[in-house]
Amino acid sequence: MNGIHDLGGMTCFGPILREENEPVFHAPWERRVFAMTMLTMGVVDTLDAFRHAIERMDPVHYLTSTYYEHWLAALETLLLEHGLVTAEELATGTVRTPVTSPRSPLPPEAMVAIVRRGVPANRPADQRTPRFRPGDQVIARNLHPIGHTRLPRYVRGKRGVIARVHGTFVYPDTNAHGGGEQPQPVYSVCFMARELWGPSAAERDRLYIDLWEDYLQEA
Repeated sequence: MNGIHDLGGMTCFGPILREENEPVFHAPWERRVFAMTMLTMGVVDTLDAFRHAIERMDPVHYLTSTYYEHWLAALETLLLEHGLVTAEELATGTVRTPVTSPRSPLPPEAMVAIVRRGVPANRPADQRTPRFRPGDQVIARNLHPIGHTRLPRYVRGKRGVIARVHGTFVYPDTNAHGGGEQPQPVYSVCFMARELWGPSAAERDRLYIDLWEDYLQEA
């Protein structure tokens, strides 16, 4: 979906201020939100659904809140949508009925491995033969889906070249909405900076971005 979360290529938001010696968590509540989210990931819904819940935040709330506030907002949204808590329970901080789910929660001992390496989204390569090869010229489709997508607005309609075939991975556009994983090839696509940003960009600069096959068409 098009929303305030997709800020790539946009200007006039001011500089990104880097915090020296930034701690992992700025406050105890951030640590708690991290733990709650990690323990419920895959139980409440998929990672792609979680990302889409963040994307649906009110734009003002999104821009004026912190990273872990985004996580908390997404977790609350998914818990409400799946009927695991009520709006009254969230408002009062009191859950009157036990939270149950058909899926088993992740064991605490799995957290260290997940934090360090993530959860693999690659799937057997024989599920779908790659349509493109390195060197092929492609155009990122000019799509504007109402749901979740990992196709940034600033590359839509732009011409690039396949640099690498990464393999077959879960397709986020379906996995976020109960449509299943539907794995497909993912490519590293090289775009010239001037193709994306116009003649004021440096002539030799390039951007490599990973894109799913359904995001691409032959140039």
